[in-house]
Amino acid sequence: MMSLPFSLKYSAGPLFIALCSVVAFFFEPMSGNYLAYDRYAIQGLETWRIVSGNIVHTNGYHLLLNLAGLALLWALHGEHYRIGLYLKVFVWCCLGTSIGLYFFSPDLIWYAGLSGALHGIFAWGACVDIKEKMKSGWLLLIGLAIKVGYEQIDGSSEQVANLIDAKVAVDAHLFGALTGIAIFLLMFITAKKNRN
Repeated sequence: MMSLPFSLKYSAGPLFIALCSVVAFFFEPMSGNYLAYDRYAIQGLETWRIVSGNIVHTNGYHLLLNLAGLALLWALHGEHYRIGLYLKVFVWCCLGTSIGLYFFSPDLIWYAGLSGALHGIFAWGACVDIKEKMKSGWLLLIGLAIKVGYEQIDGSSEQVANLIDAKVAVDAHLFGALTGIAIFLLMFITAKKNRN
């Protein structure tokens, strides 16, 4: 039977992100106006939006979907989520997602939500599972690659877009996932160098 990583050292990171997202939601629409990823505002040097855009949401359904994703990932590989490490990986996934959107998706002007960063956390966690010799890590990574690839070819679900009142930013999922893999590789290479 699978046991969930309830210990605070594993759950505090996701709980902190969830709390930030819920607090931001209660301050809508002001929080969205000042925190969402907005290409033109970022060009006007409102650079905090590169990270903060990931914690605001378009509506309650959007928030609940992303909080469910956050909880599911914690249940899948929360044993890797030491507080400091998790928050660093999360922030880097936010940065990678937003910077990817800024440079490679110039048509996307506005973005909000955790989904890009969650795809990064998912990819990073799956890679850590693989490093720990857990076969499920490969299944998770392959499943993620299929999902992201399908979205790039076929676009997003219209039902989800209607539910969250916004077009699903599939490029955010791609850049998030790529960032998660890149972070894992950098950490793995750095740890290997430090051991030698």
